[in-house]
Amino acid sequence: MAHDHHDHDDVHDHGHGHEYGYGHGHGHDHAQDPPSDMALRVKALESLLVEKGIVEAAALDAVVDHFEHKVGPRNGARVVARAWSDPAYRERLLADATAAIAELGFTGGQGEHMVAVENTPTVRNLVVCTLCSCYPWPVLGLPPVWYKSAPYRSRAVIDSRGVLAEFGEAPDPDVEVRVWDSTAEVRYLVIPQRPPATEGLGEDELAALVTRDGMIGTAAL
Repeated sequence: MAHDHHDHDDVHDHGHGHEYGYGHGHGHDHAQDPPSDMALRVKALESLLVEKGIVEAAALDAVVDHFEHKVGPRNGARVVARAWSDPAYRERLLADATAAIAELGFTGGQGEHMVAVENTPTVRNLVVCTLCSCYPWPVLGLPPVWYKSAPYRSRAVIDSRGVLAEFGEAPDPDVEVRVWDSTAEVRYLVIPQRPPATEGLGEDELAALVTRDGMIGTAAL
């Protein structure tokens, strides 16, 4: 798979220092883990920028708060809910995700070139960034730690079914698993299958059912 991971606006973890696990039930206490080399470097850079007066600590906090709490996966959930409830929008989303997502006002850095892929009864989609941590911030907010970890980045490609099993989502043998490798040029959004018995729900209620992991592909709804 071809990559060009240059010119990123976000800070990437290239596997230095501690590697985090992912999934459920691993019994790994992240609270006791020492910070990675990259985390220490980011903190040092942040402190230096603030000390030199280049940026204000409040501005940095505002950026983190925006993506972690105000964006989170909420924007992506709105996109998925609209696709579930509006067939015409779903077709536009699958044809040109960047434009369709912009219709709802969700644009910005790290989300300029989006592709939407749809789960079906016979196809499961899984998103990874094998070289760093390319992620669609405008629709999913901040990436989870496990998404950036070396084990996930490598195993999602070579053992995608095993990774899904560790998330408690082992697909049936007759279900095809497609792995999509994000790059600086293209980032992916998974449209999960709509849960059964939700025909009478409005968009707000549907959006509440959509999870971040579902839009990465590691969870079904």
